[in-house]
Amino acid sequence: MLSTAEPIEERADIDPTALPEELLRPTRPYVLRGLAAHWPMARAGAASGREAIAYLRSFARGTPPVNAMMAPQDAGGRIAYVDDALLGFGFRQEQAPLPAVLDALARNLDTPDTPTLYVGSVSIDTWLPGFRERNDLGFGALQPLASIWIGNRSRIPAHQDLPDNIACVVAGRRRVTLFPPDQLRNLYIGPLDRTPAGQAISLVDFASPDLERYPRFAEAMRHAHSAVLEPGDAVLIPSMWWHHMEGLESFNVLVNYWWRQSPAWMDTPMNALLMALLSVRDLPPEQRETWREIFRHYVFDADADTAAHIPEAARGVLAPLDADRARGLRAYLLQRLNR
Repeated sequence: MLSTAEPIEERADIDPTALPEELLRPTRPYVLRGLAAHWPMARAGAASGREAIAYLRSFARGTPPVNAMMAPQDAGGRIAYVDDALLGFGFRQEQAPLPAVLDALARNLDTPDTPTLYVGSVSIDTWLPGFRERNDLGFGALQPLASIWIGNRSRIPAHQDLPDNIACVVAGRRRVTLFPPDQLRNLYIGPLDRTPAGQAISLVDFASPDLERYPRFAEAMRHAHSAVLEPGDAVLIPSMWWHHMEGLESFNVLVNYWWRQSPAWMDTPMNALLMALLSVRDLPPEQRETWREIFRHYVFDADADTAAHIPEAARGVLAPLDADRARGLRAYLLQRLNR
């Protein structure tokens, strides 16, 4: 039998109008009970699914259409691959006006077993103008990306996101299961370049894990942390923590904020990983070890001494980066890739 996940540590002392600095530079997850409970959206969600839908409809724009994912009833709400071949997905996507999606969800509120309808990562400012004037958190000078996730019962497989994340449940209930980044090997991650929604996902079905096929998942569960969030509760997910999200009701809404602890001009490390697959992974073992040392020296253990022996004006890409130097480095890299 799988180990039971430990509870996510909770905090209830947070001022939602002025989030403290330590939450904006997180290294560990927290459940933030009641963080968004004062929002009109959360109060509507706590009252009923119909009130939550009516509240959203008061802001919803029909254009441009949103991307809606639909999975058959026998998928059990899981947004994933269609089968073990991993060559197709067990859902289809359609473009639809957001009010039409809300209408479809409203029609099935009282039907327990229905196909999954899920709209993810919708820009609040684009599709729900005015919503954040009444439903928002205080990030100070930080300007996070605010998105909303709307649907019925759904299961989003464990995946990572580069940004830090505060996710607020404002309708329905949601079970969140988190794993530290070092559980990569034990979660059996699928393809990097063909994914259901942009991020590589765990191939393990958390509702029915196949431990003969994925035996190390039992070890991952020994490091898992979980919580069930009610309307108004939030979870803080640090960068690159694995998270599995499960909507438990016939109508569920999540509002989340993403931000990075790095300058806007910094590229995503995923591009570096893909380049390493292209240029380093398949080298002979001795050469690969040489490049391990080179990366350690120039990247992972880099400090002020790394290029101290080079005159400052001649350090080039070894100099501290800023927006202009990053632009030049990107152009240099593209030139090398295209030759």
